[in-house]
Amino acid sequence: MIIPFAPHWVAFGGALFIVGALDAVVDVAQNAHGLRVQRLYRRSILNSLHGVWSIGAVLGGLMGSAAAGLRLPLAIHLATSATLFSIVALIAYGFLLPGQEDAERATEAQDLAAADGHPAGPPASQHSGRRSFTGPAVRMLAALGALAACGALVEDAGASWGALYLTGLHADAATAGLAVVIFQVAMTVGRLSGDRVVDRFGPRTVARAGGILAAVGMGAALAVPSIPSALAGFTLAGLGFATLVPAAMHTADELPGLSPGTGLTIVNWLLRGGFLLSPLLVGFIADLSSLRAGLLSVVLAGVITIVLARVLVNRTSS
Repeated sequence: MIIPFAPHWVAFGGALFIVGALDAVVDVAQNAHGLRVQRLYRRSILNSLHGVWSIGAVLGGLMGSAAAGLRLPLAIHLATSATLFSIVALIAYGFLLPGQEDAERATEAQDLAAADGHPAGPPASQHSGRRSFTGPAVRMLAALGALAACGALVEDAGASWGALYLTGLHADAATAGLAVVIFQVAMTVGRLSGDRVVDRFGPRTVARAGGILAAVGMGAALAVPSIPSALAGFTLAGLGFATLVPAAMHTADELPGLSPGTGLTIVNWLLRGGFLLSPLLVGFIADLSSLRAGLLSVVLAGVITIVLARVLVNRTSS
């Protein structure tokens, strides 16, 4: 709410910095709690939760467009949005799971041990304070962070560069804007339907197939540039990478020897690093050559995903 009243660009930047920092904290907390709920369900649901996030992003854009169309002052628009979302958050708070963040992990471990006919080990909460940043753990976090960064790169490519790329193909403004819309719709559909696919084939297999789909689809679109092929390429990229970030977060949260939330937090940091570096990378390549060459980074992200997908757990419950 203070952003419209920032008297100087430094204050404006500081306000955005605070908003971004708080968003990162909330993002980790939301995913950690979503993974708790997923353990209770004993099946994948995190992709659907990210799908609802995508719907929220689209609704937020529509709210902004409507406010601009109605010539609503920015201060009133942000104040109304802040009040509405605060009420929603307070209502949702009452439905959060009680207890420690690793409560479901301990219960699930005991149930699995009983099903296998083995005595259950000590509850996971007894190990919650243990941090073991060994070589294997660091390498796993680096690989998972790279996967998350690939997901961020592809998302940013669709959001930041899609319309500009279509404009270079002589698309009109309305058609150029479809690049962002079709990418977000494809990612939303992929996430809302992804849980069923992940439960059947496993996160590792789905991530590899998605990397192939995105790399081949965008590669073909860049090899034969046209408006229809570009829209098809962004659609396949959105579908291919829809479940990657949730899979990386799930695996990070299951890394042994780390306290609850530690792996998830680190991967979330690396994910945001990908969002920061992606526009710089694509823009730098575009300046040196062309935006078409810069978007080859999407193809590269697909190849990296195919290679690193082996680090993902191939199950949806811990």
